[in-house]
Amino acid sequence: MPKRKKSSLYIASLRLDRWPRSTAIIIGSAAVFLVHPDWLRSALSPFLPLKIILAFVLTWMVSTANYIINEITDAPFDAFHPGKKHRPLVGNEISVPLLLTCWALLAASALGIAYFKFRLPFVFSLAALLLAGILYNVQPLRCKDIPYLDSTLESANNPIRFLIGWYVLEAGFPPLSLLAAWWAFGNFLMVGKRVAEKKFLTAEESSAYRLSLSRYSISGLISFMAANALLFLAMFIIFSLQLNLKTFLFALPFIVFYLIFFIYKSVQDRDAAEEPEKMLKNPYFALYTLFLLVVFLIAFWLR
Repeated sequence: MPKRKKSSLYIASLRLDRWPRSTAIIIGSAAVFLVHPDWLRSALSPFLPLKIILAFVLTWMVSTANYIINEITDAPFDAFHPGKKHRPLVGNEISVPLLLTCWALLAASALGIAYFKFRLPFVFSLAALLLAGILYNVQPLRCKDIPYLDSTLESANNPIRFLIGWYVLEAGFPPLSLLAAWWAFGNFLMVGKRVAEKKFLTAEESSAYRLSLSRYSISGLISFMAANALLFLAMFIIFSLQLNLKTFLFALPFIVFYLIFFIYKSVQDRDAAEEPEKMLKNPYFALYTLFLLVVFLIAFWLR
């Protein structure tokens, strides 16, 4: 591979291109108006978009800090992955102390700004996102190596980001059914990622790259994926009934098709399963996602 500039190597290790994942906080902010529709007029202000943008930037900073920790702790294992073996730290092209300095600056800056600009529940949610990254990646716990707990903790980023967006507006706790549904959907995606890794990597590559993969079977992973899909649907139904949003139930067939498509992609398309957002580059999938959003907007309007 041609040599790259040092600056580009450090930027690559930050994985800044994964910023779309932090936009998940917008779902948390939007959910406030779903749960409290009477707040719609009173909460809207010229400053609200600025607060959401700031919350997004802070979430992105903490997520980037987590990617740095992941880059450092995974380097010995990434050497066995056909795609990740080219990461700069695997080839000793960048400095671990400098990366740790970046991690500390990002984490401290994000939490410090959050403390002065938002309520404490927002700060605690942001801190929880940082803590989840440490528990997932760092020894002695390193949940990444524990089957089923690995995807469950990794997908905890979903409800945590939801809470970050929620607490931009609301001080109370959201409905547990909604939070559980969002967590289960995240776990569904993360298990799909492991299905792809288990299917497309050789037995030697998968066990060397990720310890938990050697303890999985494809049938067990697909069963766990299906269980998370069912949990998501159950929590979605409970939430819809709890808040008297019965019109949302008409979206169920479209959601089920969406989930089936993800399962299919997990066993057929390695890149799409490992990076679910890449599926949005497929015009048909992007169009169906937009269609599903319109279905929810109509259901909300008809509630």
